[in-house]
Amino acid sequence: MKKINLIKGEIPIFFSCDDNYIPFLAVTLESLEKNANKNYHYAIKVLHSNTISTVNQQRISLEYSVGNFNIEFVDISSYVEKISARLHTRDYYSKSTYYRLFIPNLYPQYSKALYLDSDIVVLGDISKLYNTELNDNYVGAITDEFVSSVKELHGYVLNRVGVPKVSNYFNAGILVMNLSKLREINFEEMFIKLISCVTFTVAQDQDYLNVICNGHVTNIPLSWDKMPVNDNMNVKDINIVHYNLNLKPWQEDNVPYEEVFWEYAKKSG
Repeated sequence: MKKINLIKGEIPIFFSCDDNYIPFLAVTLESLEKNANKNYHYAIKVLHSNTISTVNQQRISLEYSVGNFNIEFVDISSYVEKISARLHTRDYYSKSTYYRLFIPNLYPQYSKALYLDSDIVVLGDISKLYNTELNDNYVGAITDEFVSSVKELHGYVLNRVGVPKVSNYFNAGILVMNLSKLREINFEEMFIKLISCVTFTVAQDQDYLNVICNGHVTNIPLSWDKMPVNDNMNVKDINIVHYNLNLKPWQEDNVPYEEVFWEYAKKSG
């Protein structure tokens, strides 16, 4: 990533979740706030579809919407209603996984934003990730470490998704989004047309993102999306631990890097 001089300003950060993930969102926000550069204002938007209770919204806002952090819960039910029936899901996925795809049109006032999953712990200064230079690329993203480590998925990536190299297939849980460029290419319209004729059954929204953004991705170091598929990286060199898929310390024992999750879980509201 190119180094950029720090400037004061607003960094928009988006999440999407429901009541089931509120405890883990709290851990994420705790770690994010503790390691954030204080020279920025962080505008945090939590997208949902009437799936986060008023009690949980108030609790999270009271705890974390302080100082240079402002948290807003945004119900986008009416916006996605027109396409909701087409948003297919499987296993433990909910339709909220698709909400990141609507950010460019939902927020035309932003030229750039971060999207973060709620099953992460942020150990680095998030402003450094935001300040990744994208140029004309659509997104900045990280190679999906899990997919890269499972040989059985390589054929799916190459032949079904159509990404020419497995290392180019990125994880959609950590994104630097070039919102201006995505609007310029009519990204949302492209997605709606694609989902109407192609069904991806493995990673769903992530697969659609990889199709549309193929060849227009700024590659970001693995330290910003380190999955606990192994513990081959020293924790002090990690900026974000992403407890992806079933690699979650609140579900399984002996998950690599579980100690940093529990450290921030004990501090979270």
